[in-house]
Amino acid sequence: MTLPDFVEVARLEDLPLGKGTTVTVDGKDIAIYNVDGHVYAIDDSCLHQGSSLGWSPLEGKVVTCRGHGMRYDVTTGKVVGSSDRGVATYPVRVEDGKILVAIGS
Repeated sequence: MTLPDFVEVARLEDLPLGKGTTVTVDGKDIAIYNVDGHVYAIDDSCLHQGSSLGWSPLEGKVVTCRGHGMRYDVTTGKVVGSSDRGVATYPVRVEDGKILVAIGS
């Protein structure tokens, strides 16, 4: 088993509490969020029609897609109210103020 490679995607100071944004890692769009000082990363594309989740409003740990209102728990990637539907999540580390995300293994 190989360990995933973590790539710096942003600085923690540029991702305020309660906010999200979109970054690109190895050509893949990833949404990152700062929820109560913990950073989470999920696929940026909504399951419904692919709208950006990183630029959608975040309330607590739930992001609501701006396209059609589908809601996701950013800590799990799951659609709110569903245990089997969701988007991929990615490991995140914060080191020396840098947000690092791994999208492969």
